Amino acid sequence: MVKMSELRNAEDLAQEELRDPEVRREYDRTAFANAVAIRVIGYRVEHGLSQSALARKLGIRQPTVARLEAGEHEPSLGTLARLARGLGIDFSIEITPHTLGLRDTA
Repeated sequence: MVKMSELRNAEDLAQEELRDPEVRREYDRTAFANAVAIRVIGYRVEHGLSQSALARKLGIRQPTVARLEAGEHEPSLGTLARLARGLGIDFSIEITPHTLGLRDTA
């Protein structure tokens, strides 16, 4: 039987996984898209919208919302602009030689 003191939390497990170079590359590749996905999902849940309802609000198709929420592909600047206008949310992007990410605007 495993003792409670021997259990590791999710953060520890994630850090251990990220030591694998292949896992780290995929994590880094999808980090920006995942940050956008979290914002879109958060908006949709907070406003009680289905993917279809969100798509109608944005003037796009439901599969496009599903792809955004999957967080596997980086959205274009045009898509980010459409999200910002349609949802009334800000996206502050920080691009440096080593990072591409969303800056917290709260």
